[in-house]
Amino acid sequence: MELIGIGFGNLLAKDRIVSVINPDSAPIKRVVTEARAQGLLIDATQGRKTGSVIVCDSGHVVLSYLTPERLLAGMESAGKFGG
Repeated sequence: MELIGIGFGNLLAKDRIVSVINPDSAPIKRVVTEARAQGLLIDATQGRKTGSVIVCDSGHVVLSYLTPERLLAGMESAGKFGG
């Protein structure tokens, strides 16, 4: 199982990620609100502004302060991105 850093020493299983999305659109804000109401939201921002919303195959929604671009750059520089 490969893990990727999502900020502040927090790690997420790479094979469980469905998508990494910019948090600024209204539909994504609704996804976050619904996940919070269902108890499926994991906030890993430590109080910082949300940079990306990560949707997992389990239905969990993870908030990270890193932007999607920074998450991708981190995966590529660590040699963990399969592209």
